[in-house]
Amino acid sequence: MKAESFSPRRLLQSMTLGTAVSVAVALLATTASVTPVDAFAATAKTHQAAKKAASSSFAKRSVKAASAKSADVASADAPRAKASRKRMTLAANVHGHRGAVRKVAFQPRRPTVGQAFGLHDTPDALALRSSVAYVVDQNTGEPLFDKNSHAVVPIASISKLMTAMVVLDAKSPMTDQLEVTDEDRDYEKGTGSRLSVGSVLSREDMLHIALMASENRAAAALSRYYPGGRPAFIAAMNAKAKSLGMNDTHFENSTGLSSSNVSSARDLVKMVNAAYQYPMIRQFSTDRTYDVYTGKRNLVYNSTNALIRGNGSWDIGLQKTGFINEAGECLVMQATIHGRPMVMVLLDSFGKYSRFADASRLRNWLDAGGGERLTAANTANGGT
Repeated sequence: MKAESFSPRRLLQSMTLGTAVSVAVALLATTASVTPVDAFAATAKTHQAAKKAASSSFAKRSVKAASAKSADVASADAPRAKASRKRMTLAANVHGHRGAVRKVAFQPRRPTVGQAFGLHDTPDALALRSSVAYVVDQNTGEPLFDKNSHAVVPIASISKLMTAMVVLDAKSPMTDQLEVTDEDRDYEKGTGSRLSVGSVLSREDMLHIALMASENRAAAALSRYYPGGRPAFIAAMNAKAKSLGMNDTHFENSTGLSSSNVSSARDLVKMVNAAYQYPMIRQFSTDRTYDVYTGKRNLVYNSTNALIRGNGSWDIGLQKTGFINEAGECLVMQATIHGRPMVMVLLDSFGKYSRFADASRLRNWLDAGGGERLTAANTANGGT
C-alpha cells in the first residue's frame, strides 16, 4: 500500500455509529457520534471509501451532528477514562410484580483511524485482526510478512520506546528524584493513574514503569525533567526519529496519548532496532512485575504484555504495547523464533487480546516454515 504523507492538522470528517439494543420488554436505541480525528496516509482505495462515505446523505447529516463534540477516548494501556454515557432504564415485570429498575451504561466504541480509512478491509493470508502487520528478520532486514506496512497511523504508547531513548541519551543521573505534579496529569484523554500527584520516584523507576506498565504520568514527568523542559524533550524525540531515518514519524508528546504521535510499521522496525541497543530498555520492557515506593505507599506494577505474563513460551528481547481509541491495540516486539531474531509490528488491532493472538498466529506460521515473504496491499498486484 502506498501511503501519502500525513498532516497532523487535517481532520477526518465525522462519522456516526448507530446501534440498537433490543430488550425483551423494551426497544431502546442510542447513538454515538464519532468525533474528528487526524487523518493520516491512505491509499487511493481508502480515499475512495472515505469520499463515498462523505457523499452519502447519512454521512452529511452526521458531520453536522458531530462537529460540536470533542474526542473522549481512553489512554494507552493506562486505566480507561470515565466517559459520559447515556443511561438506559430497564424495568421488568416478573410474575405480575414490577421488577427492580436497572440502569445500564452503554457506549459504542468509536472507529480507529485504520477502520475509518478501510485498512481493516485488506485481506491477508493469516486472517489477522491487525490492520497493519510487519515481520522482519532482524539480522538481514528481510521482510517476511507485510500488511499495510507503509500506512501512517497513530501509535499510542509505542511512543514510549522513543521516550526511553531520549531519556537515556541525555545521560542525566538515574538516581535523581522526580516528583509527579499537576502538569503530568492527562488533560487530553482524561485518564487516571496510580501515581498520585506528589509521588516521588527516581528517574530509573519512572523509566521502568513507563516501559513495563506504560505508566503515563511517569512518561510525562520524565519529559518535564528533561534539560530545557518538555518542549526540548519533544524536539529531541523528533530529532532522534529523523536521525534514524523515520521519515513517516512524528511525536507530539512523550506518553503517546496524542493521536498526532504517528508512524508506519517500517519506521517502527527502525525504532525497535535502535531501542534494542539499550540494555536498560531491553530489561525494563520485558520485566513481568516491579515494585516502587512513591514516598506515600508501595505500588506493584505488572507488564501490559500478556505474552510476557504468560507461560514463558516466548523468547522476547524487547516489547512495547499501546492503545488509544484512534490507534486501536498496538504491539511491537523483538523476539527470537527458532534461533532467528525477528522484529514484529502489529498496529490497529481490534479486540483487547487480538494483538497477542495475531503475534501467536505469526509465530505459528514461522514455526511451520513460513520463511517465504507474504505481502498484502503493498505490491503492484495487491500481494497475496
